Amino acid sequence: MNSSISRFVGTTPIVDVHEHHIPEILLDRNIGLLRLLRQSYAGWTQARPYPLPSESRESDPMLENTGKGNWSNIAAFVEGSGSNMFVRNLVRGIANLYGIESGEITESNWEDVDQSINRRHADPSWRTSVIERAGVETIITDPYTDPLLDPRASLGENYRSVMRINAFACGWHPESKDHNGNSAFELLRRLDRTPKTFDDYCEALAHVVDTLAGRGQVALKNALAYDRDLRFDAPDPSLARRAWGKRAPSEAERKAFGDFVVDRLCQLAGERDIPMQMHLGTAIIRGSYPLHAAALIERHPKTRFLLMHFAYPWSRDLLGMAFVYRNIWLDFTWSMLLSPSHFKMAFHEAIEVLPDESRMMFGGDNWHVEETYGTMMTARELISEVLEEKRASGYFREKDAIRLARKILQTNAAQFFRLSNEI
Repeated sequence: MNSSISRFVGTTPIVDVHEHHIPEILLDRNIGLLRLLRQSYAGWTQARPYPLPSESRESDPMLENTGKGNWSNIAAFVEGSGSNMFVRNLVRGIANLYGIESGEITESNWEDVDQSINRRHADPSWRTSVIERAGVETIITDPYTDPLLDPRASLGENYRSVMRINAFACGWHPESKDHNGNSAFELLRRLDRTPKTFDDYCEALAHVVDTLAGRGQVALKNALAYDRDLRFDAPDPSLARRAWGKRAPSEAERKAFGDFVVDRLCQLAGERDIPMQMHLGTAIIRGSYPLHAAALIERHPKTRFLLMHFAYPWSRDLLGMAFVYRNIWLDFTWSMLLSPSHFKMAFHEAIEVLPDESRMMFGGDNWHVEETYGTMMTARELISEVLEEKRASGYFREKDAIRLARKILQTNAAQFFRLSNEI
């Protein structure tokens, strides 16, 4: 496809609203092919990086060190899971960046590819050059291993971050942690806050939100779909208080505590015009259905919610919510990697259903720049295909498609995160 629409989509700079670029991975110079595969969504085909409620795990498999490995390790990805889109997206990105003419990683070339990756990652300019080649001008990262990270110092001035709230929703005791191992009490200590009472804790939440900008943070991030279900009931302060200070509060007390904290943070976000991202869809699957979050969204009409991943596999339900609740915006991130065909169907419907053109944006949602690069290639192609199909069917004129493309790639995110006057 070489239409004016595809050329425009292929060359417009992107404001990337979601990555997991974190210093301990992105700046690691000891990276080879096996580690690149494991520290990506391809790695999810071999080991899910988050435990279900019925499971326990000491460490995140994506963050574990790995050696060079052997062809059997590599083949588990490129042959055993070779039809999976996570694997195909990363392999295509690697092939394009490292000049693999066949587009494949094979038993005969994998060691050469491994050496090339290791050599490139030893060069501190590599990651910047890949981001530039991907056409990404601004990145909003979710550094979940350190929710207070200011990314500008370690990753670059083109970075901003979001702050995950999971630890605070699990912060009933100094020893309680979220699924990433973060402690609310440790985070608050770093902000010179040591709450002694439940009321102290509530006051500290306001301080956390009020200091976001100083850390280069542009939004809050609710990723609690990896810790619990998304039924955030109306606050019950009395029951929430009963969780305070307990190592092992009851299930009802834990839920009430999390419900109260999430509600409070949504209120603070609305009062301060700070967006709230929320992970929906594939996670702890029985609790991540988007309509579970409807009551929370309805209680906070002044809070701008950015609902993520097209809530795969419940995209149509999410679109219905976004039509009814006008404080919802959509982040297409990850959905195009879960299933390109589903993404195209959902994107077609989003164009038709959403109340205005400001509601759509996307990002890479990746750890390494090779995966981000592949994802940007994939996203540009799929967005172009859908917009071209809309033009060919007579739904759009070419200028309508180009106008919408510019908004999705760039201006919607800049306006939503209030970046227009900053970057």
